Amino acid sequence: MTAPRRRPRRILITGGAGFIGSHLCEHFLSRGDSVIAMDNLLTGRMENIERLLSVERFTFFKQDVTNFIHVPGKVDAVLHFASPASPVDYALLPIPTLKVGALGTHKALGLAKEKGAVFMLASTSEVYGDPQVSPQPESYWGHVNPIGPRGVYDEAKRFAEAMTMAYHRYHGMQVRIVRIFNTYGERMRLNDGRAVPNFVSQALRGKPLTVYGDGRQTRSLCYVSDLVEGISRLLDSGINSPVNIGNPHEITIRELAETVQKLTRSRSRLVRKPLPVDDPQQRRPDISLARAKLGWEPKVGLADGLKRTIAYFRASL
Repeated sequence: MTAPRRRPRRILITGGAGFIGSHLCEHFLSRGDSVIAMDNLLTGRMENIERLLSVERFTFFKQDVTNFIHVPGKVDAVLHFASPASPVDYALLPIPTLKVGALGTHKALGLAKEKGAVFMLASTSEVYGDPQVSPQPESYWGHVNPIGPRGVYDEAKRFAEAMTMAYHRYHGMQVRIVRIFNTYGERMRLNDGRAVPNFVSQALRGKPLTVYGDGRQTRSLCYVSDLVEGISRLLDSGINSPVNIGNPHEITIRELAETVQKLTRSRSRLVRKPLPVDDPQQRRPDISLARAKLGWEPKVGLADGLKRTIAYFRASL
């Protein structure tokens, strides 16, 4: 018996010209959906979506989503992915980071409510702060410094989650909350400030690789194609509560730097610098819920994902 054909949808993606947003645009277009990307290009880049501009089912609006959002016609899903997302970005842009988490989420939720659309919030592992439990399950409430330098991002996302759940409970809206753990891949910015682009750009340029602290703090790195598949499955599910999407394989920052050294064949040495304030010591997702409810887990190994990312950065230099 042939499975029923899936109905094409019209999907709005805020932050659609960003690293993850642009990959989502491509994914949903490849599934036959129509995609509207909305971005004010504060940290997003037109080059990420340039190849899509000639696609009939793709539309781009340059707009700040903290202002009123109007989209003519039907919208089946609103994916709110607009936000500065690296420590460098939200250190330079603390107020826009807070505004897009609060006002931007409010405007995007309002549009989804008006259209009768499913709403998805791009949340983050940062809602767990510097965790005191590992791995971090969705039931963990977190350990966050609300007034520290990272608080502008952490609290913006925590508030956004609270508002999303309020719309679900009060208005009966279908919502999805994806808690994204460290993700890497093509279209990250060289000056992004996160560990992978830092190490790769430094190694390719023959500069010392900067390791903050003693390098024993851990991260769990998910390749972008795995993340996008998890997001897509979550959107299609009936789960209204938060779901972790990330790779549970844990690696120290020092091990990551040494892996990049090896894969780039770099002779750059490692240099240590002071650990930034409130930098998490451990980051590892519990993905039991995603495995059980979505049938999802990451497939791309770290070495393979890094090779693809290094090739992208090498071509960009």
